[in-house]
Amino acid sequence: MTAGTARADDGPPLAGRMTKFTVHPGPRPAPEAPFKTRDGEPVRLGDFKGRVLLVNYWATWCSPCVAEMPSLDRLEENLAGPDFMILPIASDRGGLKTVEAFYAKTALKRLPIYLDPDMRFTRSSGVRGLPTTLIIDKAGREVARMEGDAAWDSPEAEAVIKFYVAQKASG
Repeated sequence: MTAGTARADDGPPLAGRMTKFTVHPGPRPAPEAPFKTRDGEPVRLGDFKGRVLLVNYWATWCSPCVAEMPSLDRLEENLAGPDFMILPIASDRGGLKTVEAFYAKTALKRLPIYLDPDMRFTRSSGVRGLPTTLIIDKAGREVARMEGDAAWDSPEAEAVIKFYVAQKASG
């Protein structure tokens, strides 16, 4: 299924801005390059296996990214738990100091901070522009991707996330 198409019988419900999602015909390997925690520790997507991940590549200088971050913060409040997690990956070269200042200015309270200032992880993911969002299934594979911003706290976005959370881990 490609962006802009309706839901297949066995695919996620794509409506509203969620029609921008490209649902892959089969799972793809997730990027393996490391990124960093707010404490500077290296981490990989495989460290989160067993959860559905919404991996959002963003930067403080990216206007559409800035616009969607509050909705990601609300989605984190509404749905995050043992089966779902948001990984916002900031590519700002200013690192933690720049991102913390942005979180404070924007009143983001729930989203964790992850950093990719050298963009190694971002490049290994095949990201062409910001924001880009990947959905990683419980088995640690990329199952869908969206280029561009979204209203992540919308009923349509929550329906997509709930669809993937309800899937059994396989592979």
